[in-house]
Amino acid sequence: MLDVNSGAVHVVDDLAYDILENLDETNISCKLDKKAIEKLSDKYSILEINETYEELKELYNEGELFSKDYYEKIAKNIGKAPIKAMCLNVAHDCNLRCEYCFASKGDFGTGRELMNLETAKAAIDFLIKSSKDRHNLEVDFFGGEPLMNFDVVKETVEYARNQEKKYNKNFRFTITTNGLLLTDDKIDFINENMDNVVLSLDGRKEINDRLRVTASGVGSYDTIVPKYQKLVKERKKSGKDYYVRGTFTKYNFDFTKDVLHMNELGFDQLSIEPVVSDINLDYSIKEDDLGRVFKEYETLSNEIIEQRKKGNYFNFFHFMLDLNQGPCAIKRLKGCGCGNEYVSVTPNGDIFPCHQFVGKSEWKMGNVLNDEFNEDIKDYFSKTTVYNKSDCKDCWAKFYCSGGCNANNLQYAGDVLKSHKLSCDLERKRLECAIMIKVAESKF
Repeated sequence: MLDVNSGAVHVVDDLAYDILENLDETNISCKLDKKAIEKLSDKYSILEINETYEELKELYNEGELFSKDYYEKIAKNIGKAPIKAMCLNVAHDCNLRCEYCFASKGDFGTGRELMNLETAKAAIDFLIKSSKDRHNLEVDFFGGEPLMNFDVVKETVEYARNQEKKYNKNFRFTITTNGLLLTDDKIDFINENMDNVVLSLDGRKEINDRLRVTASGVGSYDTIVPKYQKLVKERKKSGKDYYVRGTFTKYNFDFTKDVLHMNELGFDQLSIEPVVSDINLDYSIKEDDLGRVFKEYETLSNEIIEQRKKGNYFNFFHFMLDLNQGPCAIKRLKGCGCGNEYVSVTPNGDIFPCHQFVGKSEWKMGNVLNDEFNEDIKDYFSKTTVYNKSDCKDCWAKFYCSGGCNANNLQYAGDVLKSHKLSCDLERKRLECAIMIKVAESKF
């Protein structure tokens, strides 16, 4: 049982659950009414009913059941914040032609182009200036495939490091790669300089190579897996972050096997995302598929529990949940800093709210080369909280998903402030599984 506003999770017996069917915040502080007692007395004794009711009432008095919503007041006071993170699209080009790529197979629909060093430096300067008094800043080297422009990546890191002391900043770097161009020297540089690295792999060879192919149609699995294994093996020595990110489609409803396969390869930080699309792709997940996907999430949840009982602990990104403390209030209200604290910069210097808005000219915020920036768009995104999204207000998961992905909402629901139903259904199921795993772990 989840209390939405406090975040408290209670494991209850059948009696407590049945009593709660007859309670809400308007009557729990009173005595249980006679009709409810008569209904429950067919299954339970009056003594049991009264004792359990008093226990539930105690939870209410402690603020862990039917708790009040204090977040809406906070939401009304949220405004623009200094930028702290940037997705640097150093390559609008890619050496893979993945069928499901949201970036139009690497060029974002704007033509194949690599960022030059002048633009990259200007982007770093823009981030430093726009961050104001923030000390910790984040830069994600992204594409397309950023290793196709690796010299600029290296020189950008060097430039940013040279600015840190001058402006009292600390840069944290991430790179997302498909792995094809990884070499020993690139692995060494990444492990030394990148605080996080995202490695793309869809799981089993036959699954990965069906959609993650080169321009000539050759699968990527055999090339990238040994490189990933070497990178991760060396990376684990330093304790730096990484995760292997995959996708699943109708071709692998049994994606638990892909997660376990990646774990068997030596990877313990894992993610696998559904391919959803408004285009009629044969393999994308649609509403009719949700039953099968939900069942597989449950299969994966139970497998994770069994693995952890055996001492094999690996993280699955969508099941990572902190029930004891969790994120701060602002993160609960709008988990994504898109367009406000976070922006994306393209090879020609254009600024967009995030990498998934790139190519949508109406959402262009400015350009790092001419010092222009649209504060109105920034102000708009600063107010995209769960209380400004009508579908979120009464959703039990709102403080966990924080309103979902703004770009997905725009792409599939036609409005940043309208929820994409399919994505919401998937997220609620993942959260349900994540809570179940936490409860199961508490009993180990």
